Amino acid sequence: MTDQVEVPLLRAPVHAVVRPPGSKSETIRALTAAALANGRSHLYSPLVAEDPEAMAAALRALGIDVDDNGDPWAVDGQAGRLESPEGPLDANESGLSARILLALAASLDGVSRVVGRGRLPERPMKGIVEVLRSQGVEVSGDQLPIEVSGKGHLWGGEIEVDCSESSQFATALMLVAPIMHEPTSIELKGLAGSAGYLEMTESMMRRFGAVVDRTVTGYEISNDGYAPSDVVIEPDASAAVYPMVIAALSGGVVVIEGLGQGSRQPDLRVASSLESMGCGVDWEGSQVTIDARDAKLRGLDVDMSAAPDGSLALAVACLFAEGTSRISGLQSLRRKESDRLEAISTEIRRIGGGAVVDGDSLVIEPSELSGAVIDPHGDHRIAMAMATAGTMVADIRVANPLVVNKTWPGFWAFLESLSSG
Repeated sequence: MTDQVEVPLLRAPVHAVVRPPGSKSETIRALTAAALANGRSHLYSPLVAEDPEAMAAALRALGIDVDDNGDPWAVDGQAGRLESPEGPLDANESGLSARILLALAASLDGVSRVVGRGRLPERPMKGIVEVLRSQGVEVSGDQLPIEVSGKGHLWGGEIEVDCSESSQFATALMLVAPIMHEPTSIELKGLAGSAGYLEMTESMMRRFGAVVDRTVTGYEISNDGYAPSDVVIEPDASAAVYPMVIAALSGGVVVIEGLGQGSRQPDLRVASSLESMGCGVDWEGSQVTIDARDAKLRGLDVDMSAAPDGSLALAVACLFAEGTSRISGLQSLRRKESDRLEAISTEIRRIGGGAVVDGDSLVIEPSELSGAVIDPHGDHRIAMAMATAGTMVADIRVANPLVVNKTWPGFWAFLESLSSG
């Protein structure tokens, strides 16, 4: 692999059955619950990529045996009894892992240091830091690296968490709540469109035996701990959006295996958006089919606050539609691995498309597109979203292609398989 990769051009409508890699969100949540359970758990079809690997390594530093050689992964939980780490807890570039590790560090006896790489030290942590301080925990700052002086456990009780910058603050506290000293009532403040991710957290906790009750304003969680479990990780809906959009662009058909209407993953909303644009969408059991054989894509006006990551690929689809499109509710994209709103609009303009950031919305105007070298801005989702355009536009290359290893190491091979199939 060089420092650039040329995106393979599709010369015919795609017809493919695709099972995306395992869900990053589910894998990291399951690792955490398994580590806090009392006994051995198995994770089937986990995501093998940089973010879950960072979480697994951090759990090992906390005294948890995680065997991630092969499928399934085996995790030997210690019923919430974690060891103080000898060195820093490194979240790499994983925001979800960092926020969970801060909550876990607060439950230890002693000082722990949580660190990160890339843009992670710039990303917000204040929402969870404020809760930890309200629990009597000393925390050194609001951005990584952060030192946490734990007192052996978090107390629990009534907790108010500001989710205006990220719902992951609440997810981290929810996941650790079953090992807190008292039952916990979590009141959510400022939650804007991210409820689906908390539903995913709730579901995973229940799969490991936690007692979680939804309330009008948040969740009530028992402190009875977790039971070991064998869980199957769903394919990643955030990865599935790329083959979905490629089907729409090429006028082909793609069947996504392992993701049905019962999935709680928010990025599946991209399928309904493609349907609004003129594609056929068929849900059957644990799969969804995107059929664009008779589709003439039309622009759309949609609020994607519930699935902002999926909006990047959707924005590329809008480049090939008739009329102006507006995708709104994208405020959270500014605080990801890149400022995704600015990054995607810049790269769309780089290939000749019309893209304007209007507040927290992205306005897309179709125009004649041409090849260029894409700068992914250090962001796996920018690289993959812009690569979908490259399947239809000649001579699009992506710099720093290994950035996709964060969540889909086999992405470039997947695109090659589509072009050769």
